[in-house]
Parts: sequence; structure tokens; C-alpha cells
Amino acid sequence: MPAELVMTASALAAAIAGLPALRRRLQLSRAKHRSLAGHARMAKRVARWMPAWHHGEERFFAADDAPADVVARRRAGFARLSETLRTLAPHTLALGDQAREGLPDMRLTSRYRVPLPFSAYAREHLPMGAFWASAQGITLTDLDGNDYLDLTGSYGVNVFGVDFYKACMAEGATLGAALGPVLGGYHPCVADNVARLKALSGMDDVSFHMSGTEAVMQAVRLARYHSGKRHLVRFTGAYHGWWEDVQPGPGNPLPPRETYTLRDMDERSLQVLRTRRDVACVLINPIQALHPNRNAPGDSTLMDGSRSAGFDRAAYTRWLRRLREVCTERGIALIFDEVFVGFRLARGGAQAYFGVQADLVCYGKTLGGGLPVGVVCGRRAWMERFREDRPADLCFARGTFNAHPYVMGAMNAFLRRLDDADIQALYDGLDERWEERLQRFNRAMRDAGLPIEAAALSTIWTLNYTQPSRYHWLLQFYLRAHGIALSWVGTGRLIFSLHVTDAEMDEVIRRFVAAGQAMQADGWWWRHPGLTHRAIRRQMARELLGAKWAQIRQQVWRQTGQRLGLGG
Repeated sequence: MPAELVMTASALAAAIAGLPALRRRLQLSRAKHRSLAGHARMAKRVARWMPAWHHGEERFFAADDAPADVVARRRAGFARLSETLRTLAPHTLALGDQAREGLPDMRLTSRYRVPLPFSAYAREHLPMGAFWASAQGITLTDLDGNDYLDLTGSYGVNVFGVDFYKACMAEGATLGAALGPVLGGYHPCVADNVARLKALSGMDDVSFHMSGTEAVMQAVRLARYHSGKRHLVRFTGAYHGWWEDVQPGPGNPLPPRETYTLRDMDERSLQVLRTRRDVACVLINPIQALHPNRNAPGDSTLMDGSRSAGFDRAAYTRWLRRLREVCTERGIALIFDEVFVGFRLARGGAQAYFGVQADLVCYGKTLGGGLPVGVVCGRRAWMERFREDRPADLCFARGTFNAHPYVMGAMNAFLRRLDDADIQALYDGLDERWEERLQRFNRAMRDAGLPIEAAALSTIWTLNYTQPSRYHWLLQFYLRAHGIALSWVGTGRLIFSLHVTDAEMDEVIRRFVAAGQAMQADGWWWRHPGLTHRAIRRQMARELLGAKWAQIRQQVWRQTGQRLGLGG
């Protein structure tokens, strides 16, 4: 046979052999979300490419090309708002200025509270306090004695109200005091905690950790150990902690190497799971039911007002059930990351709420009774750390402070209080009660003529906006001036505790209306007929390209000057 023919036949055979791999690769690509959130490496490239650009004072007030009279109203209103925030909390703000020099977390949150072009000017003129002196009921009190309605939710910890957790922490400290910092062994209450967690989760085994991130890491580690596979599947927009494997794109120094980020609630993702042989586990964060395939909403991303969220319980339940079926068929561990939602949706957590049993479930935040904790509950087949027939093959995971006596004591207080009649009553009619409050809130916004609309997953709310604008992010500052405290992501996350009363909800609504009307009166929601979401995005694209071109020119001039010996 001629050499050329042999080479052609070999190439054809190689191409045919490679077709299944090519098909799987194409299938995987189609299952990824089209946005940057679904493509970690592309997101990192864009992050490296994107320049910084900041609106100066003139552009800050007229980024939407508002007329002179509206700009004048905005300037006057902005000055009043700035003065109000400074006058209200001088001692709180002074301590923030002092601490910021040594707290990089505070520098990050203050910088990313608003969209990038507005950030520098807003930081200079709209200070927000980050220190609190005390908490009680549904209020936070700052260092200047100002009371604020607390909608921060302590990142999800505060399910039953701050007074509930104070009591759990005090009881836990009393319970653990006899052992103090003795670690490695267990306080007797650990046995009761294990029994209660097994009953709540429907699982066989429990392990304790020091954070939700650590719990998710251990669940993934166990899935890899028992399956012998390396890859994990997460869904676009979901948050599972800050460690490398589960945080694709900006915010992570390197893109995850063994993670597939797929579309939530999509048939193509199920097909990937059915056909690939390298998937150890699938991670589910139930909060994504509120905004599938979108990153956690924050006011820093409110570029044009097109943020959207909405919860369809029936649709998300169907999705989880189908996912459960596929994972069972393929021997893939289904992991529920309930660190954030915890026991907020139901006494048995998201598993009970959606009627879907996971293989491993991770808890944190609220379960510690106010103290730091992470927990993994799982089926025995996934939780064992060793193999009887291979004694050197271990999945070791221990931490110095795992099962700390004080933490275990506070957890025990929390778990026992779940059986109290007043706590159980909070779960009765929970969805109906908070749906009525959601409708009441939205009706009040419409009646006040405000472009605000909330979407909710029970007590976790997100504000959407019903008209295009480049200034929706300012609402968080007006809300602070009217006595409402939000987390640093602003109106993207409003987290209520389950114990909020109707009267307290009415006060929340009243303050929202007052803040919204003040913002509207100051001209920030002015719009001309041609202002659309698309028009704003095009405008921002021009600004971005202009900033990039200016950056390139600056680099060229600097390099030219260095070559000519003219200095930097």
C-alpha cells in the first residue's frame, strides 16, 4: 500500500476515533451559559483587559444626558444627602476611616458598592458606616446612637432575629465553659447535635467544620474520593464559597481547572451529566431559584436597570427532581449547598421545601446559633473517610477548631429551640405570609409612583427596577438616610428574619416609600423617551472603549518617553 494512502487512512481513523470526544466537547460548550459567567477563562481575559474609568463631577450628574434643570436638582439633592449621611454618624464614619487603612475587606466593599464609573465620586461624598454598637429586635444601633431597621440578615445568619441568637450564644458559652478551649475530643452535646442533624437532614452521618466554605470543600472532596472522578459541576451564577474550584471568573486569581459551569434549569446540562464519565458531583445552591443563571445581584452591577429576578417554585422543583434522577443513574453525588438558605425555607431546609433528597448537604451560618460553623450531612456511602480493604487510602479532613465546645453548645441551643412552639409557628403559613407582604410592598411602590418592584424567595428579596436608569444604585444611600441598613451589595439582597411582625413590615414599607420619593424628587429617575436599556448599554460601551483607548495612548507615550530617556 502506498505510503500516502497509509497516511490518509491513519488520519481518517484518527479523526473518526476523535469524533466522540469532539461531540462531548461541543455538547459541553452548548450547555454553558452564553454570558461571561459561564466561561471562566474568557471572564478572566475580559477582567484583565477592562480599564478603569471614572466619571468626573460634571458627567457624574449627567451620565444620561439630563437637561440643566434636572442636573441642578440632582446636585442640590446630592449635597443634602451627603450632608445628612455625614451629620448623622460622625463617630461611626470616623472609626471607619481609621480602620479602612488596615482592613482590605472594607476597602473592597466600599469600592464595589456602586457601578465602577460612579464609584470614586460616590466614595468621596456618600460615606456609609460599617461599625455597629448594638443590635436588638430588628434594629441596629451605630456608634452615634442612630437606630436602623436591619435588612442585612447578617449574610443569612439571622433567620429568627438577633435576640434569638444572643440567647443561643449565651447558652452555648455556659454549656461549653467547663471545657473551654479543649479540642480534639467532644463535648457531650455533640452526640445530641448529631442525632438532631440526622433527623433534620434525613442523612446517616455528620461532620463539623468552621465555615460554610470549608463544609462545601469537604463535600466535594468526599465526592471525588468515593467516585474516583475529578470534575464538579456548578451552575451559572451560583456561589459556593471563595475557594478556587467553585469561583470562576473575576474574583479568583486563576480559573478553576476541574469545574464545569453549566446552565441552570437547562436540558443540555442534564445531557452533559448523562454522557460524561468524569463528573464526581453536582453542586446546588437553592438561592439560585430566585435568579437562575445570574450572579448574585448587587448594586454595583446596576448599569441600566435591567436586573431581573423571580421565583417559580414548581419549575425549580421539577428541575431538582430531574437532576436527582440523572445523578442517581450516573452515580454522581448531588450536593445541596444550604449554607445561605439554611433553615430559612422550612424546618428541614431546602431538601424538605422542594421535596428532593441530596446525597450530601452543607449547612453553615444560622446553624451555629450565632457562632461560626460549617456542617456536612450525608449518606454513609459518601461520608466514610477510609476503605476497609485499602487501609492506606484515606480521605483525611480535620480542623483544629472543628466541634469547638462553645460552637457546639450554641448549635445545641439552636437545634433544641427549633422544637419550640413559637419557632414552629413561624413556619406555619410562611410562604403565604411573605407572599402577602411582597404584594403589599409592591403595591405601595406602585401607588407611590416609584419604579421599584421586589422579587422574593420567601424572606430573601431582591429589588428590580421598572424603568431604565443609570442611577438606581443611589437608592441604597437614600435608604440609609431614612434609617434602613443594607449589606454592602445594596438593594440586591434584602434579608428579613422570620419573626418580623406586620407592624414592622409596615414601617419598612413606609421608609422605602419615603426614601424612594426623596430620590425621585431629586431628579435621579428622570428619563427622556429615548432612554432604553439598550441605549444605556451602548453609551457605556462607548465610554469603556474610550477609556481603553486613552489607556493605550498613555502606555504608548510612557514607553516612548522611556525609550527616549525622558523618564516616566
